[in-house]
Amino acid sequence: MIEKPLTPEDVDFVTTLHGGERISFVVLLQPRGDQADVLLRAIDDVAMGELKEAVREGEEPEGSEAREPAEIGLEYSLRALRQAGSEAVGQVVEDHPLDKLTTVVEEAGADEVIVLTAPHYVEEFFHRDWASRARHKVGVPVLKLFAHSE
Repeated sequence: MIEKPLTPEDVDFVTTLHGGERISFVVLLQPRGDQADVLLRAIDDVAMGELKEAVREGEEPEGSEAREPAEIGLEYSLRALRQAGSEAVGQVVEDHPLDKLTTVVEEAGADEVIVLTAPHYVEEFFHRDWASRARHKVGVPVLKLFAHSE
């Protein structure tokens, strides 16, 4: 599960996690949420010392406006994983992402879930981040990794 396109460093990181073992990925990209999330993201930006980012949080596309950039980011990420030698399919998930994740884990017979995300201090503190919530739902190990910046 990702929330933004994978960087080359992210691709290298996730494709080498298990040594030379061939891996396949089912990538779920969760586009940015609604305006209720803006405050939490701004607090995270301030906590990381990224004041300019905190000010710009309201300018980021949300909801339906985020769909097209999410689809482009997903295709970019899938192409990068394939070029690295992995099998990769995926989809943009807007509604009930943890339910979709659970279904994908069951249907694919997944061995583990990787949640690749930026730090979300407030959500992590209250265990409301994707990885913490997925651990209670999917039935396989959940590995939380921090995404590299562009």
